[in-house]
Order: sequence, then C-alpha cells, then structure tokens
Amino acid sequence: MSTPENLKEAFAGESQANRKYLAYARKADEEGFSRVAKLFRAAADAETVHALAHLRVMKKIGSTEDNLKDAIEGETAEFTRMYPGFIEEAEKEGETEAASSFKFANEVEKIHASLFKKALEELGNEKPVDYYVCQYCGNTVEGDPPERCQICGAPKSMFKKID
Repeated sequence: MSTPENLKEAFAGESQANRKYLAYARKADEEGFSRVAKLFRAAADAETVHALAHLRVMKKIGSTEDNLKDAIEGETAEFTRMYPGFIEEAEKEGETEAASSFKFANEVEKIHASLFKKALEELGNEKPVDYYVCQYCGNTVEGDPPERCQICGAPKSMFKKID
C-alpha cells in the first residue's frame, strides 16, 4: 500500500479505537471500575490525537465552507447508497437488531445532511443555536428537543444538549 492509503487506514483505525474505548469506558463505569474507565477515556483521547494528526497530514481539513460541503456529500452518500444496502442485507439475513440500527442511522444521516446544508446557507450567521442528540438513535435536532423522538420514540429526557 502507499502512504496515502496507509494514512487513510490509520485514520479509520484510530477513529474506531476512540469510539470503542469510549464505549468500554461507559461499561467500566457501569460496573464500578472508575479507574479502568478513566484509562479507557485517556486512551480514547490519545487515539483522537492520532486520528486528527493523520487527517491533517492527508490535508483533509479545509475551510469551514469546504468542510460543510464535504460533510453534506458524506452524509448524503450514507443515506442514499451505504445504509439502504446494509438494511436490505440485514433484513434478508434476519438480523433485525442490525437492520434497526442501520435504519436509525439512515434516518439521522438525512437530518445531518439537511442541518449541514442549512449551516452552509447561513454561514456567517452566528446567531446562537442549541443542538440536542437522542442518546438512543442519534437523532439530531436544532432547538428544543421534542417530547418524543420522531425517529425512535424515545422520551425528551433521552436528548443530550451539545455544547
């Protein structure tokens, strides 16, 4: 493989390790192992440092306008090409949990693309806005969260305010 391919693979691996270690930290916290949870969070942070370095070296961080355009393209590819195939395959295989997970993600990717488009159209408008994320399905809303998530039906209490 070439160095650009290696950077791309390293970025993906470090990004996945970050998320995995954060999930492990939550589990360790749930089980009362706060020291181990803290170690997992520290390692997750280090993996983020690595991933961001690889992304920087690949010159994949552009202007905010360029980054919004890239995000729109990526989210659109997920809900138009990637997830529909994943959903179909999971349903064929009788993998109902996977199909449900893919369906939630697919619906949320549409919302993300829409929010990124709006942000691109309003670039420069720094009027304060709050975003909330459903901690069950990932639904992302601008402004106050609904009483029930329109994607998964979770109650308002499942929405986390993003700083």
